[in-house]
Amino acid sequence: MLDLKFVRSNPEIVKEALAKRCADINLDDFLRQEEKRRQILFEAENLKAERNKVSEEVARRKKSGQDAEELILQMREVGQNIKTLDDSLNEIEQKMLEVLYLIPNIPDASVPVGKDENDNIQVRKWGEPRKFEFQPLAHYELGEKLDILDFARAGKVTGTRFTFYKGLGARLERALINFMMDRHAAKGYTEVFPPFMVNRQSMFSTGQLPKFEEDAFKVEKTDYFLIPTAEVPVTNIYRDEILEADMLPIRFCAYSACFRAEAGASGRDTRGLIRQHQFNKVELVKFSLPENSFQELEMLTADAEAILQELELSYRVIVLSTGDLGFSSAKTYDIEVWLPSFNLYREISSCSNFNDFQARRANIRFRRGPKEKPEFVHTLNGSGLAIGRTVSAILENYQEEDGRIRIPKALVPYMGTEFIG
Repeated sequence: MLDLKFVRSNPEIVKEALAKRCADINLDDFLRQEEKRRQILFEAENLKAERNKVSEEVARRKKSGQDAEELILQMREVGQNIKTLDDSLNEIEQKMLEVLYLIPNIPDASVPVGKDENDNIQVRKWGEPRKFEFQPLAHYELGEKLDILDFARAGKVTGTRFTFYKGLGARLERALINFMMDRHAAKGYTEVFPPFMVNRQSMFSTGQLPKFEEDAFKVEKTDYFLIPTAEVPVTNIYRDEILEADMLPIRFCAYSACFRAEAGASGRDTRGLIRQHQFNKVELVKFSLPENSFQELEMLTADAEAILQELELSYRVIVLSTGDLGFSSAKTYDIEVWLPSFNLYREISSCSNFNDFQARRANIRFRRGPKEKPEFVHTLNGSGLAIGRTVSAILENYQEEDGRIRIPKALVPYMGTEFIG
């Protein structure tokens, strides 16, 4: 979240950021509450000063043997008035916090201003989309023909947007997880295998709550949630801790299953593996010194890109405009892989710098020296990559005219075969 003092002191900056994001947040109501808070605080402080003065007089009279009963009654009345004001103050501050929790992060100055995804800007492109001499099939058609993906039976067992992987399809999913984890570990990321359920505070810390609770799967009769991404448990590893500056940057990579309600999702994306309620992902998470976080973002994005390069899959990198930026992010690069069935690039990774937005919620700080005041770290994360979408891209881009799927060279040692089918 944003610093409450910053919002109070810089309302015009926050209003400008909200306008750039096309965010529907009534900051004027927040500011009216702030003005009321100031008035009550002023009254309460005056009464507390009066109470202190009266207390001193009561002590003086008692010491000299004078009657102080009238002053004691006056002090009790003042005390009750102070309690009433303090209760009002707490109520107002809670209302202000509720608004603060819904205010998104301020976009970095380097983020292009725009209304939505149509204003995103392509930064670079790698490889060229494959030209087919036959009519290519969609990944879900290929998966069913090869009997490696079973959507119908998963629908019977659970419901729509779930999948059984079978045979070499299951091995491909597992091979990609191992391949990605090995590559990221070799680049200095520490491997983490996190819990797949987290508590409410963890979801709040990374910005999923309270705004996106409808997209989360809550475990009945508990205050646990199934994780929407490994970002949530891994970012919360250091919640309420103070790190030493020489520990930073800390880089983690984590495999996890992910669970999302995908409220409102419809259309072609809901067919196949592109938008599932349960999917696998390898996540990259970083904790950085503030002055280095944007350099770390570039490195993180490059690490995610390197996976696609090894798999020889054509992709592009776009920087999201202010209107398409995620709630907690200050700057985001989306990596989009080429999918022939869509005849366009589709997101396979989103790499973001949150500055201190998440760290402030999670109270993750660092100290530059033994006597230095703690500061908030900067947090970053990105998919390295989404496994199901990578499977989709491999099936579609590596399909042969005879219906087989050729395995990318980098994956052959993990698969033990050069073809599916």
